[in-house]
Amino acid sequence: MKTTIGQVGHYIDKEVKIGAWIANKRSSGKIAFLQLRDGTGFIQGVVVKAEVAEAVFQTAKSITQESSLYVTGIVRADERSPSGYELTVTDIELIHQSTDYPITPKEHGTEFLMDHRHLWIRSKKQHAVMKIRNQIIKSTYDSFMKMGSLNWIHQS
Repeated sequence: MKTTIGQVGHYIDKEVKIGAWIANKRSSGKIAFLQLRDGTGFIQGVVVKAEVAEAVFQTAKSITQESSLYVTGIVRADERSPSGYELTVTDIELIHQSTDYPITPKEHGTEFLMDHRHLWIRSKKQHAVMKIRNQIIKSTYDSFMKMGSLNWIHQS
């Protein structure tokens, strides 16, 4: 079943396929943790070497930040996770391997981040700010629509 990260709660203990980007990753020996994001949220994908094909595990270890991929896996409820869910990865289909991504999980100066704003907005903090901003704009327009006006400037 193809779905989004925001909808995984409907598929607990079922296999899903998610199109995502690698926000971050870490691995140690026989396990790899992939921080995945799409436009609807973030989720951690867990790749266990003993449970997947060798090619899948090697892809998980070598994939770079902001690479795009399809991840297939079983959705698990996980109270420790910020989203409440985790994905036990069974397969990875690499769409595009990112190279030379300039913003890594470290501190950058404001000037650098402003010069790379199109990349900075992919971070969790900027994503949250944009969601709030979008809700404020939507609520404002909804309020104008209820008052019978699209543009408050023309109100007397």
